[in-house]
Amino acid sequence: MTNDSVMNSRNSVCVIVHDKNTDTIAAVHYAARNWSPQPAWTVPGGKAEPGEALDEAATRELKEETGLVVDPANLKLVHVIHVEQGWDQAGQFVLFVFATDKWTGDLTNTEPDKHLTARWVPASHLPESAFPTAAQALAAYHAGGPAFSRYGWEPAAA
Repeated sequence: MTNDSVMNSRNSVCVIVHDKNTDTIAAVHYAARNWSPQPAWTVPGGKAEPGEALDEAATRELKEETGLVVDPANLKLVHVIHVEQGWDQAGQFVLFVFATDKWTGDLTNTEPDKHLTARWVPASHLPESAFPTAAQALAAYHAGGPAFSRYGWEPAAA
């Protein structure tokens, strides 16, 4: 397959940056947008670009949204969510959830046109109201699994 035939990426990434000394995580508060009717809390992340490695996409998105810098080698894949309908109403996507407790830089709202704020929040849960997939990812991270879940799909047939 050549790069000319690469489809738009439907892979998304997010990073749970866990400060274990204070038991907090980095979070961003998205403003209301066309795909989110009200402001919502989430962990930093976004779409992987076509042809971009997922760990590199995660580090890029983290830096773009928060100013925090992490080495891709310090990311651990902790959960995968298969989402039935994406933020853009263009169908399903897969969210790859990474976590790390090693980073440099200061947490900053580097995209004030998209986010109301960026701040450290208790690691146990995101503030209300939170993106459902971000809350699901954080719960799986704390529980040590499962490795995979779904969002928006009908229950599996028995």
